[in-house]
Amino acid sequence: MAIAFTPGEPAGIGPDLAVIYAQKKSDKDLLVFADADVLLARAKLLKLPLKILESDQAYAAGQLCVHPVKVNDSVIAGNLNSNNAQYVLNTLDLATQHCLNNQCDALVTGPIHKGIINTIHSGFSGHTEYLANLSKVDKTVMMLATNGLRVALATTHLPLSEVAANITTNALEKTLRIIHHSLMAYGINNPHIVVCGLNPHAGEDGCLGREEIEIINPLIAKLNKQAFNLTGSVPADTAFTVDALQGVDCVLSMYHDQGLPVLKTLGFKQAVNITLGLPFIRTSVDHGTALSLAGTGNISLGSLHTALDYAQHFIHQKII
Repeated sequence: MAIAFTPGEPAGIGPDLAVIYAQKKSDKDLLVFADADVLLARAKLLKLPLKILESDQAYAAGQLCVHPVKVNDSVIAGNLNSNNAQYVLNTLDLATQHCLNNQCDALVTGPIHKGIINTIHSGFSGHTEYLANLSKVDKTVMMLATNGLRVALATTHLPLSEVAANITTNALEKTLRIIHHSLMAYGINNPHIVVCGLNPHAGEDGCLGREEIEIINPLIAKLNKQAFNLTGSVPADTAFTVDALQGVDCVLSMYHDQGLPVLKTLGFKQAVNITLGLPFIRTSVDHGTALSLAGTGNISLGSLHTALDYAQHFIHQKII
């Protein structure tokens, strides 16, 4: 079987990733959910050869296997078109269904533009939440990984003003249980998870906020009595030092920009986004649509290769 790949926003570099990736023979069989004409047009813009196959594997360099999904309007590299927002969702819907039906072994996603999708899908906040809804699961966790560091998020794509209200005992417990069990499924025994505080200095004994005292720390104590290996809550400004990360398998950040700037500083273009808690394997590139680079060829496939490598590794481990 194949790894499903959704290139994401058609005006961005997602189609470029697929076309450039196809130029070399790979041991990973991709099934690309996209409009073949968009891929051929991008290949022409990039001055690269491309042959579209209706098959579950590519046999040689310059070939790409495509599950056809038609765009609604013309695609111009670098120019967003809200008429194609539904197309992006259609690719995700079909690829997800293939994974749920065991027609594909894993899903790797390219970058999407949330603003464009919100023109037709009000409240769309990202892949993680959308895939959870399609899969009818109660809770998923967003985790990014690069060499030497994994960062999971207690909340994902929320305005900062809404984060504190979403740090609840119930939600945080579900998050920690998913991380713990997922890391064990990846072959990590007794995973050591460091839990960041929400507030500066982890609240400083309540002087800077009481979420640590009332929610986070009591939950850590409860789960540690159930054979979890949690440390925290710790101040986020010192959680990512070299010494602090020794023996740590994952850091749980309370919100998106508390932990991800550190990870992307360490491993941008060599990092992967992994959704924990889905009934299938899903990884993603760690970058955006890069509209200004679409069609230029001046892009890196590092994050795509990392996402595909992780997906293939998880498939071989049979973690789902």
